[in-house]
Amino acid sequence: MTDVRIAVPSKGRLRDDVLDLLGTAGYRLAGLRGRGSMVRTNGLAFLEMRPRDAAAALDAGTVDGAFVATDIAMEHDIAALARLPLGTARSTLVLAVRDDGGVSSLTDLAGGVVATHMPNLTARFLADAGVEARVLPMGGSLEGLCAAGLADAIVDNTETGTSLRQNNLSVLATIAECEAEFVHRADVAVLADLELRIQAALGARAHRYVMLHIPPGQVHELSTVFPGLAAPTVLPLAERDDLVAAHFVVRSVDFWDRLGTLRELGATGIVSLQPDALAP
Repeated sequence: MTDVRIAVPSKGRLRDDVLDLLGTAGYRLAGLRGRGSMVRTNGLAFLEMRPRDAAAALDAGTVDGAFVATDIAMEHDIAALARLPLGTARSTLVLAVRDDGGVSSLTDLAGGVVATHMPNLTARFLADAGVEARVLPMGGSLEGLCAAGLADAIVDNTETGTSLRQNNLSVLATIAECEAEFVHRADVAVLADLELRIQAALGARAHRYVMLHIPPGQVHELSTVFPGLAAPTVLPLAERDDLVAAHFVVRSVDFWDRLGTLRELGATGIVSLQPDALAP
């Protein structure tokens, strides 16, 4: 049987995030050492590729899944495939113009030049807006290109907007909120297990497994402190009637925000652990 092929990023922050996530999900991928390397495990073949190449290969059907950013999935028109957001590598894809360029609406770009790393996506966006402009595929820094007057606008990703402001550019339109995603074919059964494991790893990252001792009369208050808590696991303590052990899982942010409240309830021996998995 041919291995199911999964493309992982070959470099950068996205690669680090994906490999860490897959490691948490139980996949041993130490053999991935750069572009072109491959590791076979659990009936899957993980290959390192540039995200743009991975998206093109997924569109062509030569790989079955890929870890890419939202904008790259949109650029290669694979956004309609099954997608699992990963909650990392977040950015905003925007159309930005010079502050002194005299462009105040999309219609002002008619006949102009829009530079971008995402020519297909940009062309579709402009067409949907009814704007006829020349799309200029470019590499490297786009902000400086636009600031120098070589383009009337750019379509690019921004995280904080700092680079845009430094080049006297302003956002004219937001095209998409982007993040890392696992995009894959929906007709490959083995990928359901991969997706389940990824979801379990993502869920674990956002939660804490909490163990503590608390007076029996205060157990019911735990659901008040943590409104989403259905019911804790309550265990007796040897030779103690004044305390019981309570175990429960809550969001990490809620645990830290309400740690003082737990102490006010009389909770002691509070232990918080990072779970390995939390299956949906």
